Amino acid sequence: MAKYSFEFKKKVVQEYLDGKGGYEYLAKKYNIPAFNNIKHWINMYKEYGDDGLLRSRQNNNYSFQFKLSVVELYLSSEVSYQELALSQGINNPSLITRWVNDFRIAGPDALRPKKKGRKKTLDIREFKKQSKHNEEKPVDTSAEHIKELEDENLRLRIENAYLKELRRLRLEEEALLKKQRESSTVSEDSSN
Repeated sequence: MAKYSFEFKKKVVQEYLDGKGGYEYLAKKYNIPAFNNIKHWINMYKEYGDDGLLRSRQNNNYSFQFKLSVVELYLSSEVSYQELALSQGINNPSLITRWVNDFRIAGPDALRPKKKGRKKTLDIREFKKQSKHNEEKPVDTSAEHIKELEDENLRLRIENAYLKELRRLRLEEEALLKKQRESSTVSEDSSN
């Protein structure tokens, strides 16, 4: 989607409010590919005034509870993503779409915040230091840690099964090639 300036959005919205044209007419007039953009601008302007037309430069982080309540509100009512976004103060209705789709696929856990960044790798020097100081440490039994370990275990099982199957297929292919070579050698000997 193209980025439009505040002034441009304001001009288009003002023309609509002054009755100089509808969504489709203004979209054609100003070469805007989708008239839904204009509709969105008008709704944002009606709800928030000039602030609704400003581009938000910040990424809002929404809590798990907030996401869950918005998804439940969408699923339990006959309201559109656009209307729900306006009522909840979310400037991007596609966020709600993503939350609802994630919820439908993976349940409420899909709405939980995800850790950012790369996973830490164990440095060999740190490993040697840890083995020297092999003290009894409390085991982390938090639900999040257990979930991470279960996910890692599942990934490793899948990888292991994949590699075993790959090896089996490779051995089958080699046996088949060997059999073909033997049969072609036998046919050459019989023809001579």
